[in-house]
Amino acid sequence: MRTANRIANLPPYLFAEIDRKRELKRAQGIDVISLGIGDPDTPTPDHIVDAMATAIRNPANHQYPSYVGAPRYRQACSQWMKTRFDVDVDSNTETLALIGSKEGIAHLFTAFVDPGDYTLVPGAGYPVYYTGGVMVGGETWWMPMTEENGFLADFDSTPPEVLAKAKMMFLSYPNNPTSAVANDEYFDRAIAFAREHDLLIVHDNAYSEIGFDGYVAPSFLQRPGAKDVAIELFSCSKAYNMTGWRVAFACGNATAIKALGTVKSNIDSGVFTAVQDAAIEALTGPQDSIAELNGLYQRRRDLVLEALEKIGIEVPLKPVATIYVWAKVPAGETSASFASRILEEANVIVAAGSAYGPSGEGYVRISLTTPDDRLEMAIERIKNTL
Repeated sequence: MRTANRIANLPPYLFAEIDRKRELKRAQGIDVISLGIGDPDTPTPDHIVDAMATAIRNPANHQYPSYVGAPRYRQACSQWMKTRFDVDVDSNTETLALIGSKEGIAHLFTAFVDPGDYTLVPGAGYPVYYTGGVMVGGETWWMPMTEENGFLADFDSTPPEVLAKAKMMFLSYPNNPTSAVANDEYFDRAIAFAREHDLLIVHDNAYSEIGFDGYVAPSFLQRPGAKDVAIELFSCSKAYNMTGWRVAFACGNATAIKALGTVKSNIDSGVFTAVQDAAIEALTGPQDSIAELNGLYQRRRDLVLEALEKIGIEVPLKPVATIYVWAKVPAGETSASFASRILEEANVIVAAGSAYGPSGEGYVRISLTTPDDRLEMAIERIKNTL
């Protein structure tokens, strides 16, 4: 049996590999603490669960869902954009339901990238920005991200020969994995750059609702001219603790939304309508849980930062958003060697920064989605190992 070359060219998916290592340890009876995956440890708010319980008993929801999302869901997404960001997106032509933002990212490559075309990808970013291109025979240009430039992807340094064959550019601020944030000036430069080089910008705003110290993330689409060149992805996963529900949406440029919808209608059958109804409740119902969640993550962030400082592990940016701490590995270590050492000697999983792209080398990502006592125990184990 011969599999496609694209499968052979794919690196092991980061989070599947983390799961595999964790289960191997646990099978040996070893207590493993995972700080590797950003999967909230607190439950989905009750009012969303209750909405799902009602929706799932509605026989009308048991049929095939709409390919593009139920009109009421797309209207709720459009209204949320208006309420949250004062951004207008048409619910019919500029909004599309997704089975989680990961699915939308992957399908965008099929919609826009032909074999040999380039995609500009942050030097440290969500792995699917890269693997999606491999799946369609596309090429990746890694935009450098450094501590000195605030981990803002340097699109201006892209060579002309790459730009001549480039179709898309991914950005994501607040950023996974670095927790960096971007200002209006950076977004405006990105819009001008995309217009000059005929690029689609895909702004992945999965962490828009997770902020600390008064920081509130913007929408890329708030910037003048953004809708001419960009779409933005939002997810219920992190804001509403709905990672397993797989529901999100894309909005923005109508041509890009239509192209993505065309791919999806030929590949998947949409989001289960009952899940869409639950997501409507998340987007339009009480929002108190977000502030509570941010308070929880801010406390954990402070706990981790204080502990890492005592250990002597440097954190280049104090996170004001996302659920991650981006930490430098000790001198003499690589990202992979340090992550492996911590797993073998401390039975703690952290994500090697190099798995997110070349700019991630020299760092590890620590997730804050672990109960406080386990988080403290993990840091103590790392301290003892070092």
